[in-house]
This record gives sequence, structure tokens and C-alpha cells, in this order.
Amino acid sequence: MILKALYDYYHRSDDLAPAGMEIKEIAFLIVIDRNGNFIRLEDRRIDKKNCSKFLVAKSIGRSSAPVANILWDNCAYVLGISDADLLDTDAVLNTEERAKWERDVKKEQSKNLKCNSVFVAQIEKLYEEHSESIELRALHLFYEKYNKDLILEELQQDIKWQDFSKNLTKNISFIVEGDIEIIAEKRSLFPKEEKACCNKGLCLITGNWGEIVETTSATSIPGGQATGKLVAFQVNSGYDSYGKNKGGNAPISADAEFCYITALKKLLDKDSRNKFNIGSRTFVFWASSDNRVAKEVEQSVFSMFGFVEDVKDDPNARIEEVRKVFNAIYSGHLKTNPDDKFYILGLAPNAARIAVVYWNECTLKSFAENILRHFEDMDILDTRKDGRSFFGLRPMMGAVALRGKVTDVQPNLPETVMKSMLQGIPYPYTLFNACINRIRAEQNENQSVTIGRAAILKAYLNRLSNDINKKIEFMIDKENSNQGYLCGRLFAVLERIQERANGISTIRSRYMNAASATPVAVFPTILNLSVHHAEKLDKGVQIWFEQIKSEIVDKIMAEGFPCHLSLPDQGRFFVGYYHQRQYFFTKKDDVTNESENNVE
Repeated sequence: MILKALYDYYHRSDDLAPAGMEIKEIAFLIVIDRNGNFIRLEDRRIDKKNCSKFLVAKSIGRSSAPVANILWDNCAYVLGISDADLLDTDAVLNTEERAKWERDVKKEQSKNLKCNSVFVAQIEKLYEEHSESIELRALHLFYEKYNKDLILEELQQDIKWQDFSKNLTKNISFIVEGDIEIIAEKRSLFPKEEKACCNKGLCLITGNWGEIVETTSATSIPGGQATGKLVAFQVNSGYDSYGKNKGGNAPISADAEFCYITALKKLLDKDSRNKFNIGSRTFVFWASSDNRVAKEVEQSVFSMFGFVEDVKDDPNARIEEVRKVFNAIYSGHLKTNPDDKFYILGLAPNAARIAVVYWNECTLKSFAENILRHFEDMDILDTRKDGRSFFGLRPMMGAVALRGKVTDVQPNLPETVMKSMLQGIPYPYTLFNACINRIRAEQNENQSVTIGRAAILKAYLNRLSNDINKKIEFMIDKENSNQGYLCGRLFAVLERIQERANGISTIRSRYMNAASATPVAVFPTILNLSVHHAEKLDKGVQIWFEQIKSEIVDKIMAEGFPCHLSLPDQGRFFVGYYHQRQYFFTKKDDVTNESENNVE
């Protein structure tokens, strides 16, 4: 299912490499003339992180043995040069360190020479196959004239040497002076296809008969090895059957393998807006079609989940645009094909393989419905003037992580939360519990019950709501008689009285954790304290706060404050606290006495 979706994505895209090719970044070009003479270095970097992209021969999978890419590679392969050749020998302090340094340098230099010899041997083989080629003749003459020392001497005199020497691990290639196209782009110079004996079989992706690959290509993901594979088989590991081995156990044609690998690499590209990372997880997403609606959905998902934000970016505006898009899809204002699908794939590094940690496939309309439900569940009163959005996955993870560091969240939490958001199922208990724990741990902070945490608690509880527990509303609900919710509201009132009387509040840090778990042990004390605090206020303000207290206390059980609150009711406590605090901001409890008496 996953591979077929990736295969289809390749064929619906018009900007992916054709068979046998790959789009790669190349940082520098070595300009040579037709006689193989070095002319200059040409810098093809765009900025410190990005380089120009070229359509070149597909990269070769490497293990321990050196294998050269066709007409392009890093400096060790192309020139036999690495950082080891540029080290300052005078920096070594003592004899012991120097001996170790010399061994390490010699080892790396020996490895570079082997890599370079493989690259040069490939050039010579290509020249034999295409002896009429002016470009390959120039390369042949280049390697006849220059060894590592001679070319290093030439490079060090070039105006671009300082930049080049700092980027030896990046890809380089050649261009003949006067040409527009680099040598690595010229497909006519690639090795001639050999008609080797190969296995034929029925491809499980396409259903077509064709050449079956023995081993699949590698795909690099953040945090994983360069040799990591989405599909792989070990020899003699218990998966072999009926005399089949390697890829024969799950036949994939060479064409299908190239298509799904190319599609996955495109989605994983560092500039891709079809992916995002959180912790050790990498998520990619795409639509089955490339129409306008599908593209808007992909952009909306990136706005919700993508973590790249410009300095001038307005996350609230972005989220509102997301809401509008999904509202339009769900309401039918944006027409969608019933067959249009949306896919999200979650990946994680796992030794030499790539582990699939999440997979979701649904129609665009059902996807829009679930996203809108997430918005509704998370929506809560926000009185902040310049507040940042809290609907996306990153702010949700930041709300429950220590010091707000998304990388510190529990490893499996992002995909379980995403599953809830995208499939409309209850949010995970681990999210709710982590949110409660962060609130309890940060009572000494300026504000522990943040809007993001209150929204998470509301969303979790509402997806568990039943006839006994009323659904939590967007803003304060004076009809909600849940004892946890009422205790939270009352605590906020008592805290506000102390703030108005003394200019500071201490009851939150001293009593809030206990009040949210065992109200009966705390509220008698803080109610008595509030009487003393209220005496410091103007008469009108006293009356106003007393009205609010009475309205809440009248709904408390006749037998008094609860002995214990369950964990869900502790969540309702904090939401009630948040709602009551926001009520004060909206009602502006610091107005004149006369207006305060007429607020209700």
C-alpha cells in the first residue's frame, strides 16, 4: 500500500528524475579545456546550505568497498583529496599524539587514493565505450596529466580555493570550457546497458511482469544511516522460502523500485514542503492528485505541522488560512474527487533500516472533516493580543515538554497525537498525563496553565465526554456543575482576590497542586485567607467577587468539597481555572465600583 502510493506519486509528478537519473546538489565544478588542462574552479553554491541542482546519474549505494558515482562525486573520489591532506602538521603537540595523527592521516589518505582510483578507472572504462566523446577524452587527458599533488598545487592557486577547501565533502563534477551542460548531465556518456541474466517475476507493486531487483536502494532520513532502506531482506534469516532469496521473497520490479525510491527522496529533500520532523521522527505527506485542491491541502498540512517559520511569519494567519481551506473542502465550496486520497507516512531510523512508525490513508473530504474536528476540540478562549497559534503539532508537543523543547517529548507521542488529529479518535492518555505533569511541575512559574495546555486538556476530555460529564465549552460555562471544573473556577477567583489585594499571588504555587487533587484539604484554608484579602478591597469590588464566589459555591455538593478528584476531573479543574481567569480579562475586573456592581 505504501509503496504503491509512492509509485503513483512519481507518475503524477512532472518534476521528478527519469529512470536512471537523480537530482543532486553539486557545489563546485572543475573547468577543463578539451586537452584536459585545468582552467579554474567554478562555485555553484547558492548559500551556505544550498547548492545548484543537476540531473545526473543515479547515486550508487555504498557499503564498505569504494564505489564511484558516474561522472560526479565528493572530492575524495574525484581528486583523492580530503581534509587529511590539508592538516597543519605543526599543530601536533607531543610525540605520542603525532604518531597517532600520522597513522590516522595515512589511513585516510590511503582510503582516498583507493576511492580516486575507482573513479578514474570508471572514467577510462567510459572512454573506451565512448571513444568519440570530446568530454570523456578531456577527462582522460586530465587524469593523465594530473596526480593528486599536481592538481592540489593548481587548486591552491585558484581564487576559489579558500571556499573549495572548506567544502571537500560536498559533490563536485567537471565542465568543459565553453559548454553549458556539465559532463555529469550528459546521459549519452553513461555506461552502456548490459543485458545481464536477471530474475523475472510479477511485481507486487504494479502487477506487471518484469525484471525483479535483488536488493533495493538506500534512502537517507534524518538521524539514520546513509545505507538505510525502506524495504530490505537478510539472507538466510528465516524469510527465504521455496528456494527464493533476497528480493525474490517479495518481488519488486526495477522500474517500480526506481519510482518509489525517487518519489520518497523527493518528499524527503531538505527543501521539501511535504515533510516535517519532530524528535527522531520524519513525516512525509502527499495527495494522490495534483489538482489545485490537493496542492492547497498539502500546503495547509505544512502550515499546521511544518516547523520552518520566517521571522515575519504570522502563525495565526497561517492557521486561519488552514481552517478556511478545510472548511471549504468539507462544505463543498472546494470540489474534490471522491477518489482523491491523502497520505501521511511516519519514518524513524532503525539500525540499517527505516522503520515505518505511522501510516494513514483517507479521502480528502474525511481528512478535512477530522482536521476541522481537531480545530473545534482545541478551540478555547484566547485573550492574548499577540498570541501564537497552538493548534499545530509542534506547539502541542512544546506545551507538554520540559522547557518547551520539542525534541524532549516521549518518542512515540508525536505519531499517536497525529493519529488522533487525522483520524478523529480520542487523543492519547500520555498527552493528557504529560500536560497535567507539566502544569504541576511549573506552579512556581508565572503561568503554568497556558492556553496551549488548557486547549489540550479540553480536547482530550471532550473526546471522552459522556452523559455524566458535560462537554467543555469554548469559554466559561456557568451551567457546568462538574465538581472539578467548579473547584478550578473557585481557585481562580480566590487567586484573583489575592492579586487585587496584595499585587501578587502566592496561593497558586503553595496550594494549587493540592487543591486540584484533594479539594477538601485545601479550600477551607484558602477561603479563610480570601476573607482577609477581600477586606483590603473597595466595597464594590468585595461585593462583585462575593457574587462570583457564591455562584460557584452554591453548585458545590451539599456534603462539601470533594475528598479526591479523579485525573480527568483534575484536568477539568485546570480548564475551569483557565476559563475563570480569561473571564476576568474579558470582564475587566479593575473597572470602577459602580460598573463592577452592574456587570452581571
